[in-house]
Amino acid sequence: MKGRNMFCLMKFRRLSDSSRAMGIRHGSKIQHHSKPISKIYLIFILLLLIFTPRVDSSWWYIGALGARVICDNIPGLVNKQRQLCQRHPDLMQSIGEGAKEWIKECQHQFRHHRWNCSTLDRDHTVFGRVMLRSSREAAFVYAISSAGVVYAITRACSQGELKICNCDGHKRGQASDDKGKFDWGGCSDNINYGIKFAKAFVDARERMVKDARALMNLHNNRCGRMAVKRFMKLECKCHGVSGSCSLRTCWLAMSDFRRTGDYLRKKYNTAIEVTMNQDGTGFMVADKDFQGSTKNELVYVENSPDYCLTDRSAGSLGTAGRVCNKSSRGTDGCEVMCCGRGYDTMRVKHVTKCECKFKWCCAVECKDCEDLVDVHTCKPHKRPDWLDIT
Repeated sequence: MKGRNMFCLMKFRRLSDSSRAMGIRHGSKIQHHSKPISKIYLIFILLLLIFTPRVDSSWWYIGALGARVICDNIPGLVNKQRQLCQRHPDLMQSIGEGAKEWIKECQHQFRHHRWNCSTLDRDHTVFGRVMLRSSREAAFVYAISSAGVVYAITRACSQGELKICNCDGHKRGQASDDKGKFDWGGCSDNINYGIKFAKAFVDARERMVKDARALMNLHNNRCGRMAVKRFMKLECKCHGVSGSCSLRTCWLAMSDFRRTGDYLRKKYNTAIEVTMNQDGTGFMVADKDFQGSTKNELVYVENSPDYCLTDRSAGSLGTAGRVCNKSSRGTDGCEVMCCGRGYDTMRVKHVTKCECKFKWCCAVECKDCEDLVDVHTCKPHKRPDWLDIT
């Protein structure tokens, strides 16, 4: 917000300067009106600052920068994030690659949902105005983005891509599991370092303010970090005569990121509505009959829009033109996806490989088989007839 205020004030100064310059060039008549004009500009700028919603840039945009990560040029970083970037530029490369991965996972999880985790090209906020609402969708995005940073940093540590960290050195000596004793060896993923850095980097913006949204984001960020740790798995290599596995060397490794995505998607379905408590230090569950803990649950403050129609103020792209499944009764079904507007059907040609044969040596030859398939897409919203009456 501060950056946008400075931009508007700079713009106002330039306009005032140009007005004065015009008064000098064209005579006193224009100069005589410079004060009223300046007042009008000032009132316009103040109204713009007051009534324009705040849409911050986000560190999520690092994923769009690729190899061009320059700390001073990354939009949306707060001071602490910029300092961490300058201190560890190689980690920013890993975070950028991780951002692509968690956004892809988000889009996979919501591919059959009205809101499908759409991103906006060349938009520093990545998801646009949809993240302004403290909704379930925002809860999921903050959780999976935090998880994505943990996953990316931890993986980069284990692969030797970073100077500041490597494998987890605490996994030494002997331990045991349900199969017996084993020796720690190999390269255990340094999940604790990944969590520590993700907490410092991702949470930095939210710790600058104390409001319901910041508390919500911090809580969901933590849920995302812990989700990656939840699916750490023990991998072992057997030693002994003829692979008898009399001796085992084991290490801890992260599971595929899909497991984290699946887990957080389920948490999205059961997310809990909360409100800020009176002293502003935490939140309480909106449902007074709720019994249990919110510690490992995603939380949200505002209900989601239905995402049926295009609504720029809510960041909704609508579902017109979205592909739907005619035979499904789930969220991907035409009735739900199209919000009762109906759907259009097109018959399209679908080419697949078929009648494949192995040819010695060493190739597989296939034919191209063509099928006609029906593709169903949601109808656009129909304007009421009375709007067209002049």
